[in-house]
Amino acid sequence: MERQTAPIRNTQPASEAWADNMPLIIETSHQRSQQYGLCPETPPDYSPLARNDLSLLIEQNRLLHAHAIPAMETLYQQIVNTHNMVILTDANGVIVHSLGDDDFLEKANRVALQPGVAWSEQSRGTNAIGTAIVERSPALVHADQHYLAANHFLTCSAAPIADHMGKVIGVLDVSGDQRSYHKHTMALVRMSALMIENQLFSATFEEAITLHFHARPEFIGTLMEGIASFSPGGRFLAANRNGLFQLGLPFSALQSHTFSSLFGLPVSALFDHYRTASPGLLNLCMHSGVRVYGRAQLRLTNSVFQQSLTPERAAPATSAVAANQAAASARRLSGLRYLRTGDPQLELVIEKVTRVLGRDIPIMIMGETGTGKELLAQAIHNDSPRAMSPFVAVNCASIPETLIESELFGYEDGAFTGARKKGAVGKILQANGGTLFLDEIGDMPFSLQARLLRVLQERMVTPLGSDKSIPVNVELICATNHNLRERIARGLFREDLYYRLNGLVVKLPPLRERTDLETVVRKILATESNNARYEVSDEILALFHRHRWPGNFRQLTNLLRTAIVMAGDEHQICLRHMPDDFLDDIEQTKVHDHHAEAGTARMIASGANLEEMEQSVILKSLEAHGGNVSATARALGVSRNTIYRKVPNLK
Repeated sequence: MERQTAPIRNTQPASEAWADNMPLIIETSHQRSQQYGLCPETPPDYSPLARNDLSLLIEQNRLLHAHAIPAMETLYQQIVNTHNMVILTDANGVIVHSLGDDDFLEKANRVALQPGVAWSEQSRGTNAIGTAIVERSPALVHADQHYLAANHFLTCSAAPIADHMGKVIGVLDVSGDQRSYHKHTMALVRMSALMIENQLFSATFEEAITLHFHARPEFIGTLMEGIASFSPGGRFLAANRNGLFQLGLPFSALQSHTFSSLFGLPVSALFDHYRTASPGLLNLCMHSGVRVYGRAQLRLTNSVFQQSLTPERAAPATSAVAANQAAASARRLSGLRYLRTGDPQLELVIEKVTRVLGRDIPIMIMGETGTGKELLAQAIHNDSPRAMSPFVAVNCASIPETLIESELFGYEDGAFTGARKKGAVGKILQANGGTLFLDEIGDMPFSLQARLLRVLQERMVTPLGSDKSIPVNVELICATNHNLRERIARGLFREDLYYRLNGLVVKLPPLRERTDLETVVRKILATESNNARYEVSDEILALFHRHRWPGNFRQLTNLLRTAIVMAGDEHQICLRHMPDDFLDDIEQTKVHDHHAEAGTARMIASGANLEEMEQSVILKSLEAHGGNVSATARALGVSRNTIYRKVPNLK
């Protein structure tokens, strides 16, 4: 089993050594099959995984599945009507997806070439999929070379798919009637597997310096090119299979290298090259003395690149799709460093969460509505070791109480009236291996809190209508604008669940308490203005400082987005660009402040103490808001708990 997890062999992709070795590989595989206790004449068990287990398997291999489908469809078009099918498996040889000719599907179903069936050597003996996993190289198994007699009518060509560490994460296979065998099939399979590897590589290093290189310039942009990624500072991150071959060093040795040490060019010179209007191919000399040509992609979402490349002369996107992806990426805060804007309260929050990244400690984010709780949760996930796994957000307050149980835990076919025919995977299982973000956890129905607690303690999920529990591994982040201790006292939240969630508790400050308002405004304007430059006038900035911002960043973002539209070609946002409701709020704030000052003066004159004055202000605000405690707390800039503490008789 150890051999299955070892890195894939760093052999030249164009080499045909695997073909020369196939007789020995088949012989060795037959010996292993005997050692596994398999009998060639025994009918094998082709029982597939249960539907829930298959759904979980697909979710666990989500990235592989997503990037493999286009390559599989292209490959299938090249072999259509040849009595063959295209198969994708996971690292253990379990089929995840398949495409096939109708006239071959009946035969294929007899030997279970369908999703959910395992084709490891341990279960099926010598076969292309299982043997490719063990040998970590392409495998062609034809007719009676299969160990089991039931599979002798097949011919199968398989190639392993490796991640950026060289670890086998899946297998691409073409299986068909042995009479339809064609010697070119393996070449198509290997090319398609390499295409999938390169797609996965690009998806893994979205914010990096990525160099495409080859000794022959015409091979850049083809499957033969080497690809290597580096951090913004030039530190080596990873290389694809062709890149490792051309660099001529093992991955472990490359980890101590930089862009400069490998290609003889400082990163600063690379930036200078792409400041030119029409940058051509790079002419580089590798550490081995071999000269290569290269084309670098500098991901513009990275702040280092944004500072190094001017907008007018930045490297152009390679396609409209790439440009759209870059624009979409630029609109999201991808890590904790992007949240740093100079506010000391926020700096303390970031410092705390950084210390617990990857430590399996649940994080509770407190804060008013609109303070950026989900942005912080996403940034925590993206900086954690689980960054390449799913981030699944669930708003416990927005899902109807009758549906939240099925949304969280999933359900079996026919679990309840109106359920989808094939059932559904719940949000917790969707987050398996990644991060589950439960927003507004304080609004979760009390009846479901016990089930959630059991899942967190046992790390097992049982879908509705099922008697089978499924293992689950998630990092948990919760958020709420409620005081959970207060809700516990009122019987609305389980105390045992609270202490299970209460790992690290951080509180995001409301916008009115932050010291970085000007910086926040500039960042929002830069994000929302599609590269146009806007600024707010001093008058508007003064109003912003006086405003209470009950909707926090959500309110500010919507306000500035509207103001940009109203300003049009005028690049300074002034009072006339402000929406009427904002101006009304400002006037009401002025009136309220005037009345409050007058009332305070009268109370001081009558000898009232500070506690009485605070209570009077709260009671007047409650009256103005129709007794709504939440609205009163937002208007006064305090917590609900403060309202209840200052006015003890309040129900």
